[in-house]
Amino acid sequence: MNANNVLGIIFSNLHEEKVRELTETRTMGSVPFGGRYRLIDFALSNMVNSGINKVGVITKSNYQSLMDHLGSGKAWDLSRKREGLFILPPFSSGGSGYNNRIESLNSITRFLSHSNEKYVFLTDSDYICNIDLNEILASHVKSGADVTLAYRYGHIPQNCAASISYEVDPDGMIRGALVQPKVDGACNYGLPMMLMDRELLMKLVADCVSRNLYDFQRDLIQRNIPNYRFHGYEFTGFISFISSMNDYFESNMALMQPKVRSELFNPNRPIYTKVRDDMPARYGLGSEVSNCLVADGCVIEGAVQNCVLFRGVHIGKNSKVKNCVIMQDSMIRQNCKLDYVIIDKDVTIKDDRSLMGFQSYPVFINKGSIV
Repeated sequence: MNANNVLGIIFSNLHEEKVRELTETRTMGSVPFGGRYRLIDFALSNMVNSGINKVGVITKSNYQSLMDHLGSGKAWDLSRKREGLFILPPFSSGGSGYNNRIESLNSITRFLSHSNEKYVFLTDSDYICNIDLNEILASHVKSGADVTLAYRYGHIPQNCAASISYEVDPDGMIRGALVQPKVDGACNYGLPMMLMDRELLMKLVADCVSRNLYDFQRDLIQRNIPNYRFHGYEFTGFISFISSMNDYFESNMALMQPKVRSELFNPNRPIYTKVRDDMPARYGLGSEVSNCLVADGCVIEGAVQNCVLFRGVHIGKNSKVKNCVIMQDSMIRQNCKLDYVIIDKDVTIKDDRSLMGFQSYPVFINKGSIV
């Protein structure tokens, strides 16, 4: 089953307060990840790989880097005369932009009403996974449900920004939901993915706004479970939420595991991103590199271990860098020692500097800093 009758909606700004260091000058969706990607690449690629050819990206603030990254959508084959990629900037009746999902969906009512797709797929951009959305659509159609919610069985991730658990019957129907549940063991916790009829979404959003109800989980999901057929789709693959700086660090480090890489970067469902042509990585005489992800354009003259290096990173002579995430075009000069450090873009670490964090509390250096 092909998803070309599905409209994709991505929330690019939600939960930014969880990683304020990274989202001070950019949206959550444009946070760099894995050496060459942005977080929104995963949600967007999942849609494109499943046949969705019309995607709206809801923005709020600090979205210049997001627009620069997405461009016309050519990298995702969404640069088209009809349909394709749409950037949906903030707009509300109050003129101050939206503050939650319901307000943001209400602000794009015209976009939704002018779309012809039967279904709409809603998702956030603060997670990493590779999922076949055609399976969700097939499950939705087969069950005859009004709404299909993705969930996973297990322990709710710590610091999860959108915590909700579902009561799922053996036939897959959802009979109840708990928002911010106090659960010690495993449960069916919700994932930020929802598939439903486009007309129904507009109806539910309008109903919430008319009643001055703006909590998406309590007012649109929990309150309507008795009134409509809610179906659950269990996802069992790899997924990682970016709910804190430690989550961001651990998610990058997880890419060192071959099992995670093979599942996340499935050749049948590739993750697309903006192309930046650069020279291959260069390794100087005496350099030592082990267990690292190294992007193109890097120059390594020192020792690097267990690191994720983005494009254009320069590691100077006699520098020892371990357990670090170093973003695009940053420079580590000579005789430096770094351990458990996250370095944003365009940072310069001068000669003879030592920076050390801990696995559960990595040090973060702001974009453009000189240390």
